[in-house]
Amino acid sequence: MATDTPQRSYRAPCPGCGAPVEFKSAQSTHAVCGYCQSTVVRNGEVLQRLGKMAELFDDHSPLQLNASGRIALDGQNLPFTLIGRLQYKAETGTWTEWVAFLQDGSMATLGEDNGAYVFTRSVDAGRQLPAASQFRIGITTAINGKPYSVAANVQAALMSAQGELPKLPALGEKFSMVELRSEDGEVLSIDYGSTPPKVERGRAIQLEDLHLQGLKEESVKEEKGRQFNCPHCGAPVTVKLSSTKSLTCPSCASIITLDSGVGGELRHALQQEPVQPLIPLGSLGQLEGVQWQVVGFQHRMGQEPGDDEQFGWSEYLLFHRKRGFCFLVDAEDGWSLVRPTTGAPKLAGGGKTASYLGQSYQLQYSYKAETTYVLGEFYWPVERGQKTFNRDFAGPKGLLSMEQTPQEVTWSHGEKITSDKVAAAFKLDANKNLFKRQDAAPLSSSSGIGCGTLILIAFVILIILVLLSTCSNNSSGGSGGGGSYRSSGGSFGGFSTGGGHK
Repeated sequence: MATDTPQRSYRAPCPGCGAPVEFKSAQSTHAVCGYCQSTVVRNGEVLQRLGKMAELFDDHSPLQLNASGRIALDGQNLPFTLIGRLQYKAETGTWTEWVAFLQDGSMATLGEDNGAYVFTRSVDAGRQLPAASQFRIGITTAINGKPYSVAANVQAALMSAQGELPKLPALGEKFSMVELRSEDGEVLSIDYGSTPPKVERGRAIQLEDLHLQGLKEESVKEEKGRQFNCPHCGAPVTVKLSSTKSLTCPSCASIITLDSGVGGELRHALQQEPVQPLIPLGSLGQLEGVQWQVVGFQHRMGQEPGDDEQFGWSEYLLFHRKRGFCFLVDAEDGWSLVRPTTGAPKLAGGGKTASYLGQSYQLQYSYKAETTYVLGEFYWPVERGQKTFNRDFAGPKGLLSMEQTPQEVTWSHGEKITSDKVAAAFKLDANKNLFKRQDAAPLSSSSGIGCGTLILIAFVILIILVLLSTCSNNSSGGSGGGGSYRSSGGSFGGFSTGGGHK
């Protein structure tokens, strides 16, 4: 039972500079001195210096050390304080794990990945875990009798750390990180950076639900952005978000990859056949009661197996300081607002149905998708020609989309919104006719009408018209013309994510 009596903290001078280093938790073994950045290990009542920690990269997080809040766990509303920070990098992107010290003396992790948050605690796997290589993307496995889908399996490395830490992997050394997700929204991570592997389980959380105090003030720092010259045309290019992995030149539209940072060698690729977004980059729009900014735009094409016809759609990447990123999708059959799911929907019926959070969704389309044009900034390494395999599902509670690459499986969930609402949100009512789509009614699995059904109906109508024409005494006897209409479901927020880890 939680009490208001805190554990006895421990404080000792840093062996590097003599400044005080405090340990709030008895479980913490390492710390990073806030003055000289020395990494120290606690050995009884003495601190030993191991070396110097790399500088933190600014991820524009609203969180900071000593921020406090409350979390509902096991029927209790437990206070906690953020006492440490670990920054990781993998081939799919970067993320941060905040060490949360709970009032009952236990430790937890608040994972932060591009504005998405997951609160997890350590659990016993209940069995000896296999090697990380055994967890193949998309397969189902069981932990403590509960089925999970393998969402990601990457090689990660610690890039930097801050504050008080219960663990400290070797800086820059790669280790395997496996992420599992369940049908009811749970996330389970397996960290092979320790022996035995550390297992944590939790769920997605909104920052507002944690009632946090001591957050960074938005006015603390006005970011002017990093700037460099385009490696193709030499025009100035400004990076506005620290999480950006790639962006386009505003002058020549070349895609520039920031794999090595702004000071490193910049790789770029030319783009032709530009696609102009209806909503300009930088626009502010009011959706879901908060103000979002358009920071990226990509146009994509899809093609169903065995079908020569292609269809296209556009995706606007929206950013909010506390809610992170979401996607505004513009497809032939309407607009939708989508974001990645924390859990992994369960497929059944040979992939024809998917269930998520107690709701059933019916498969609408399966197709290969390719990115054909991009503008703006993205938190994952985007490039023209990126390909994924997509499945789109629809149900009474909205839309589900699955995107698969060799590295990970990403699920997204969204809901339809009207074109008038989109135009009004971004104060583009004067051009609202340009936003009109087939959005008179939401897509629902209960309709039972798919692309194949539409084709069949069109074919039957064609036959009837031909028969009527044959029977007619009209010498002009116009022949009936038939055709099918492809209502592209597009990708309901599908994207090559910058890392689904926590």
